[in-house]
Amino acid sequence: MAQANIQLIEGLRKAAANLRNGAYYAWGHHGGCNCGNLIQVITELSKEEIVSYAHQGAGEWTEIADDYCNITSAPLMFIMSKLEGVGMTPTDFHNLEYLEDRSVLNKLPGGFRWLKRNQREDVIVYMETWANLLEEQLANEVVINWSELKQDLSIPV
Repeated sequence: MAQANIQLIEGLRKAAANLRNGAYYAWGHHGGCNCGNLIQVITELSKEEIVSYAHQGAGEWTEIADDYCNITSAPLMFIMSKLEGVGMTPTDFHNLEYLEDRSVLNKLPGGFRWLKRNQREDVIVYMETWANLLEEQLANEVVINWSELKQDLSIPV
């Protein structure tokens, strides 16, 4: 799973809010799909710019994420490096596009269920749940680090 960090958490929440507020959504559109909506937030590119860059690669975002290191076009590498910069991996792209990370699905409101990749409401709840899960992981890291710091400083626990 992606590295928990504030930029990714905020990006997921903003992308979900944009979708909830009527942002363009089409699963088969590089700039308006699950990944495309997150890319818009993280990179501040329009869906049209994203499409033009994505068409320099081959296939869906999941394939582009796996192969982008072999692509020499700077704009597409810019997009992928921005997403890596917020802690995402090619597996995260795949899981976001197909809504199938089990750790996210296990934390869904109401419990585990399968979501549909091309349903706006399912994408929204997946992004919000993923953001909550990452936020929980980040909070746990802070607590663990504080405990370690107290031990290092010999502060009674």
